[in-house]
Amino acid sequence: MTAVPSAESEPRPFAFGSGIYDVDVSDPRGELVDRSGLTGSDIREISGLMQALGGLRDAEQKLSEASLRYMKLNTTDMRALHFLIACENSGVVATPGAIASHLSISTASTTKLLDRLERGDHITRSPHPSDRRALAISITPETRKSAIETVGRQHARRFIAAARLTTQEREIVRRFLVDMTTEIALGDVPWAISAED
Repeated sequence: MTAVPSAESEPRPFAFGSGIYDVDVSDPRGELVDRSGLTGSDIREISGLMQALGGLRDAEQKLSEASLRYMKLNTTDMRALHFLIACENSGVVATPGAIASHLSISTASTTKLLDRLERGDHITRSPHPSDRRALAISITPETRKSAIETVGRQHARRFIAAARLTTQEREIVRRFLVDMTTEIALGDVPWAISAED
């Protein structure tokens, strides 16, 4: 008769989805995270935060994928259109150079991007109002309306969550997000620099 393995001998399952971000699942041997000075309660609370952030990333990824399918565009196209909407809302004339800078892409890639968006009736090119050497790039009213009424409206729901917080809570969350961004920013990390070359 075959012995049934005890519960202790089986791997501890984790909740799929955001559960993968639990520190005990991601780093069970402490190879990445120094836990000295942290209590078990601290670690559970921090894991809860990491799981919440993971859930947010997952939701944003699904929203991004759905928006790309709906608009029939790629990620760079969508980022360019978002930039054009922001320029229009701010009364700023968008130029190919400004788009290239915002997207961190080359002049040649920007030209291909604008050609593709113009063929799809998403943008128009016109003479710049004050610089004869430049072009003004505008999003078409139809594409603007489509983006605002679908993807934009869904993204804007983040404002609702922020509005439910108190002033003090917003400052704590803001500081936490800024601090986390600073911690994970690539800067001059050698492996990231070599990967970009």
